[in-house]
Amino acid sequence: MRAHRDDDRGQVAVEFLGMVPLILLTLALLWQVVLVGYTYTLAGNAADEAARSGAVGDDCGEAAKRHLDGAWLDGAEVSCSPGEGMVTAVVTLRVPVLVPGVGGLFPVEAKAAAVDETGPTP
Repeated sequence: MRAHRDDDRGQVAVEFLGMVPLILLTLALLWQVVLVGYTYTLAGNAADEAARSGAVGDDCGEAAKRHLDGAWLDGAEVSCSPGEGMVTAVVTLRVPVLVPGVGGLFPVEAKAAAVDETGPTP
């Protein structure tokens, strides 16, 4: 009876070692999802700030970049366009691959608009 039980020694360790790659892959995918969400949040906030800044006549590109973290700042594209009483800002960022500042999976674009307050007052 005792000899049969000893045949299973180390089985848990072997199964755990087999599961380690799957656990690490799952953690990496979850981290990548966090980076995607954070990139969308940063792009939206930067577009809002750029539109507000452009609405009062300030440099909207500078306002957008002031609200971006270092790794996302390098590849950021900001454009502002006034028209029809509105200032529209578009911010495009690249989603990093696992480590901020390394590569880019796909671009994330955020748009925001604000009423142009630089026009003539009634």
